[in-house]
Amino acid sequence: MDFFFRPKAVAIIGATPNKAKGGYSILKNLIIGFDGEIYPVNPGYEEIDNIKCYPSVSHIKKPVDLAIIFIPAPFVADVVDECADNNIRGVIIESGGFAESGREGEAFQKELIRISKSRGIRIWGPNCIGLVDAVNKNVFSFASPVMWKIGLTPGNVSLIVQSGMLAGGFLLDTISHGTMGISKVCSIGNKSDVDESDLLEYLLDDKDTEAIGFYLESITDGPRFLNLCRKLKKPIVVVKGGKSKKGALAAMSHTASLAGNSAVIKSTLASAGVIETKDFKQMMDYCRALATYPKLPKKFTGKIAVLTYSGGAGIVSTDYIDEFGLTLAEFQNETIDQLKTIFPDWMPASNPVDLWPAVEKNGPTKTFEVAIDAVCKDPNVEAILLHASTGNAVMVLDMKKISKKVKESGKLLFCWLLGTIDGAKKFHIEAQNNGTPVYRELYRSVECINAVFSRHNCINEIKKHEKHTYSAEIPDNLLLDKKYENQILDEFDSKAVLRKCKIKTVEEEVVLSVKNAQESADKIGYPVVLKGLIKGSAHKTEKGLVRLNITGSENIKIHFSELQKAVKSDGKIIVQKQVKDGLELIAGFFRDPQFGPCVMFGLGGVFAEIIEDVEFATAPLTMGSALHLINRIKTQKLLNGFRGAKELDRNEMAKILVSLGDLGCCYSKIKEIDINPLIVTDGIPVAVDATMIIQE
Repeated sequence: MDFFFRPKAVAIIGATPNKAKGGYSILKNLIIGFDGEIYPVNPGYEEIDNIKCYPSVSHIKKPVDLAIIFIPAPFVADVVDECADNNIRGVIIESGGFAESGREGEAFQKELIRISKSRGIRIWGPNCIGLVDAVNKNVFSFASPVMWKIGLTPGNVSLIVQSGMLAGGFLLDTISHGTMGISKVCSIGNKSDVDESDLLEYLLDDKDTEAIGFYLESITDGPRFLNLCRKLKKPIVVVKGGKSKKGALAAMSHTASLAGNSAVIKSTLASAGVIETKDFKQMMDYCRALATYPKLPKKFTGKIAVLTYSGGAGIVSTDYIDEFGLTLAEFQNETIDQLKTIFPDWMPASNPVDLWPAVEKNGPTKTFEVAIDAVCKDPNVEAILLHASTGNAVMVLDMKKISKKVKESGKLLFCWLLGTIDGAKKFHIEAQNNGTPVYRELYRSVECINAVFSRHNCINEIKKHEKHTYSAEIPDNLLLDKKYENQILDEFDSKAVLRKCKIKTVEEEVVLSVKNAQESADKIGYPVVLKGLIKGSAHKTEKGLVRLNITGSENIKIHFSELQKAVKSDGKIIVQKQVKDGLELIAGFFRDPQFGPCVMFGLGGVFAEIIEDVEFATAPLTMGSALHLINRIKTQKLLNGFRGAKELDRNEMAKILVSLGDLGCCYSKIKEIDINPLIVTDGIPVAVDATMIIQE
């Protein structure tokens, strides 16, 4: 991919002296920033801006690494063919009028795909604004050259954006404010060839990139994208557009019905360590924080010291810190004693640290020096949230000195800023240049602190038990029986498969008569459950085929007769030990069209489709990724033993999830597995009901 990012010579097909045209902007941007050879191509001109212009690519007799194409769509394919003839390895097609424009445009794009595959030339685009590399000054884009006057600020955040104009919006917004630098902005457009995974793979090894932000409407190759993310080499933040649940409308099991596109995308991204955000500004702010602190040097738990000039702001900060599950650090006595040296006698020293009385007594320089020194030396403090204000001469802060002091202490520093327009911009740029992320909203400040801590904890969880081998406990001939083809396995047969995989299931037997049922119930022990199973049907409760709390043989007789009439000759009746009341969970396996084999875990029972507290991860799972999946559901208090209940044995639950993933990955005929509920009894999850759907 270096021929896209670091070419030695670039041809511009569609270059023009008309300053109102994109072909001129592309050329002008190259003239200003690019230090290689530039070859304008347009048969209508002999030269443009004193640079020789060529009638076609074939007339350029020197090596060219990259061609940027900005001509009408009907002519593009022939030009790409010509580029391949002249050994140009890559083209960026910035023209529109392809698949986004209708049937004719789709045909043009299909021809580009054919050429790429047959000729081995890589195609970036079409319908994009190309590449802007602020660090190396390579602007391969029709973005307005006015950006050079505004100031193209280099930074360490790179963006991959599917929408062309949105990429331009990101760029202009960022550089015009001057408060955040950019490494690379990659607009990928229609993704006829080069896609988000190609660019991600490159940026993961790019020395100029510390964090990567995405806006995506689709993911071309879900498994490849997730595998790259799982390398955890750099923080990745995504805004995902076009989310929908339509794919779940025809689902046959709880697992599939809960696996709407939105839920699967969000969960699978999280399982790979990706942070998903809701809007573009949030994505950019997260990227800034994570690029500043891409790796934490030790285990962090989220203990924050707040240094403020306002008691009210300190209170609100505390509320937000608590909301995100972070904590106010408990200062050591030495820290409190040091803070007291700058406080008036009447003022107690506590966290949040309201420094205004100390500023009035000592001035800002001494006050902040002492306060920063005190919290930096306190081992209970992991991060500092500094409140700053500009436009007030009393509150002048030396951010270079403060940032250096905090960095040397090994702690993290974040800043919330209020102030006048010019003063705030100056302060913001100075702080950012000294490695301190600055935010204009207090909530966003705490949100970004949480993003850094959350990613750190996520990495630690994902890295546990990283190596994975498929379970040797799954028999080779598990699903070779012809009776399992093209049907829904009933509950009994489904659990028979699960038991072979060492998944604990409720004790049960198939019974053929009243006497047989009574004998089974006596052996299993009351209370018992009678269930009628109808071939090809996954739902029993809605059809009145489940009879609970049966405590004696007479009741067995009544319910057995009723169920026998309901299931008829092709069904079966089972007697099942009634598991005592406990937390009801759900676990499952399914094949997602975008990400492939997936495992689901969440709150089960009758509330599975009401509360929808479920999470997903791609299979196969390691123990570490299974534990991470369990830890992501919202109802953690229930898992930890609510109101005297014994907490879930997470290792046992993780083993079940690993086995489900292995089972589905090993046997391609399995379309879905649904275990609902798994009832937690004395901490151990037991499969009470299950469905397995088999396909050719």
